[in-house]
Amino acid sequence: MRLIKLTAFALIACMLLPTSTFARKKKKVKKEAYVFTDIKRLPTTSVKNQYRAGTCWSWSTLSFMESEMIKIGKKPVDLSAIFVANRAYKDKGEKYVRLHGDLNFGAGGANVDILHVIKKYGIVPKSVYEGLNYGESNHVQGELDAVLKAYLDGVVKNRNRRLSTAWMKGFEGVLSAYYGEIPATFSFEGKQYTPQSFAKERVGLNMDDYVLLTSFTHHPFYKTFAMEVQDNWLWGQMYNLPIDELMQVMNSAIDNGYTIAWASDVSEKGFRSSKGYAIVPLSSNKELADLEMGKWEKMSKRKKKAEKAALKFKELPVTQEMRQEAFDRWETTDDHGMHIVGTAKDQRGAKYFIVKNSWGEYGKYKGYFYASETFVKYKTMNIMINKNAIPAAIRAKLGL
Repeated sequence: MRLIKLTAFALIACMLLPTSTFARKKKKVKKEAYVFTDIKRLPTTSVKNQYRAGTCWSWSTLSFMESEMIKIGKKPVDLSAIFVANRAYKDKGEKYVRLHGDLNFGAGGANVDILHVIKKYGIVPKSVYEGLNYGESNHVQGELDAVLKAYLDGVVKNRNRRLSTAWMKGFEGVLSAYYGEIPATFSFEGKQYTPQSFAKERVGLNMDDYVLLTSFTHHPFYKTFAMEVQDNWLWGQMYNLPIDELMQVMNSAIDNGYTIAWASDVSEKGFRSSKGYAIVPLSSNKELADLEMGKWEKMSKRKKKAEKAALKFKELPVTQEMRQEAFDRWETTDDHGMHIVGTAKDQRGAKYFIVKNSWGEYGKYKGYFYASETFVKYKTMNIMINKNAIPAAIRAKLGL
């Protein structure tokens, strides 16, 4: 055996490094709870940041429209979510006054608002209308929302006993003060446009190609209804499908190159988008499928630990009845709009949808996360989709 001479410094270093080869200890590698493999990821524009503004519906649905542009061969462009918010506020404010204040008014909205605004007013690029005219570098709308609501409530009180002819002009003045004036014309990529001509020529999408789908049993299937949520101020109509057919539509859409605008409840404890996933976890021992409590209590600590580790990745089986009960009891609420851009699977083979969010490049996947098929089945409020993405048999049932 040959002796190896160590300097005093090297010897001390070896003593101070317990993970070194001299310590003969292997460093523990932390295992990832979830490991995702993309099955299909469709093209999108960059992740945006709505920041402290309740306009997710605008950012997410325009992200969906931007992917639709890519699909038809258009050069992608970032569209102005604040242009849409401005015009939606205008029309929502008018409806609020016409209904004497008996309508929800706030920053929230729905994906149908984008169809309404683009049809009526057109659209502009984000670079043309950033909507930051109030001394902030990012979207902070608390003051604006409060001012708009207070203004409308002052109008509705009607102390003159009839409405003035100036109230709408004043309301739009507030919007212009915070967001900036809506451009009548603008230059983009060396060409002059109006918002309407930009929508027609540069965006090139037909708003009549898009439909909203949902799945609830308090209305008949294969018919339309206006979902009873506060932010559906337009009373937008949605086609109602059984949940299994809605999931079929969503999977088929991604398989055929169509993305999905997705409205969902995100208040569940399984919504962990900063960690990169959203699931519907088993929440208590009462939900340990077919595992008798007596048997569970008699397990050794080691066996119980192994069982718990296995159950950690299991999700509640979701039914149509569960969806309805959660909606009826206000456990599923209209929280957030996002953009589904693909599918994936985890290391156990369970399927997920790839979701693009509008909270900036946060979290493990820089603004994206993976929502399990179970979570989507349980917590989807509604989707917007290109009607051409709907399988022919289901389209026929809907009369599309």
